Amino acid sequence: MHSTTPRIAIIGAGPGGLTCARVLQRSGVPVTVFAHEAPAAADPQGGALELRMTTARTALRAAGLYEEFTAVARPAGRELRLLDHTATVLLQDAPAPGGPDRTEVDRAALRRLLLASLTAGTVHWGSYLRTLHPLGDGRHRAEFDDGHTETFDLVIGADGAWSRVRPMLSEDTPHYSGVTFVETGIEDADGRHPDLARLVGGGMLALSAGKGLLARRHGRGHLLVSAGFRGSQDWASAAGVRMTDTEAVRAVLLDGFAGWDDRLLALLRDSDGGFVNRPLFALPVPHTWTHTPGLTLLGDAAHLMTPFAGGGAGLAMLDGCELAQALAEGSDPDAAVRAYESALLPRAAQAADHAARALSEAFAPDAPESALRFLRNGRER
Repeated sequence: MHSTTPRIAIIGAGPGGLTCARVLQRSGVPVTVFAHEAPAAADPQGGALELRMTTARTALRAAGLYEEFTAVARPAGRELRLLDHTATVLLQDAPAPGGPDRTEVDRAALRRLLLASLTAGTVHWGSYLRTLHPLGDGRHRAEFDDGHTETFDLVIGADGAWSRVRPMLSEDTPHYSGVTFVETGIEDADGRHPDLARLVGGGMLALSAGKGLLARRHGRGHLLVSAGFRGSQDWASAAGVRMTDTEAVRAVLLDGFAGWDDRLLALLRDSDGGFVNRPLFALPVPHTWTHTPGLTLLGDAAHLMTPFAGGGAGLAMLDGCELAQALAEGSDPDAAVRAYESALLPRAAQAADHAARALSEAFAPDAPESALRFLRNGRER
């Protein structure tokens, strides 16, 4: 990109889009990021992200933010305990010394770090992309919901599961996986619920016949708890409860897990705060598209997968890093995008396939035996 510098737009201000913008700017390539949310909502909701550092480290170093990141992150190389519904431990898998390292970081802290690294004014808040109009030669006119339009030589869809850019490249849309997670949490588990904290250990997954209770340790003694089950994504309406009615939702969940060991049910019975409904969606595997000049995708817009096997945020950051490097190092933006996509698509397909199989085995009728086979096969490879 040494002759004519194209106008580049990134739609979406998640980890992947912001990483892409940062690496481009470090290389002297101008870019504009459009975020649909208002500045007041810049800190994302949700807990921590677990990053596989073999993936994320490359992106953070290319962004020149690795040292700053380590200051706000914390180790997450913890064990995984697989239990059945009687709370019997079937597998206790501690991370091997020198094995894949994982790091945990609060979503908000990561986003603040990336935003602070960008040139002032890079992110245009409150800009929701309405549509894109092809103009020929790879150029597209972006129309936003406030009525203003801008023309770009390259539009990068980093706008997540329900991307507004993806339909220009692919007819595929996310489908419901058949599994829903209902999230809640327990504060200060070690101090207030020591028996439960000991049961969870570093991380716990209890499975039986298409249902699961999951608990992960986050920072400051917090346990993120998820009740997972197969069924309609509208299960709450079918049960006649509203998600805002915490005690009614708790009662429905406890009834759904009736017969499970009381120590496991305590994850739901003793949780703090409310419940959040999270039906799991994914794109088809593999998700591919025909190269279209002037457009491309990264992160969930390109390879939305169920989060059961983790890795989505780190993959998005690697996507953004590699796309930015290809654009900065080449003189032909279209050739750079082609090279990026040729590496992205097979990598994303492999990760999405693994995530889909992990979810399927965890919530199979013969779980936890199916999950146990899956985990053992993965270790043996």
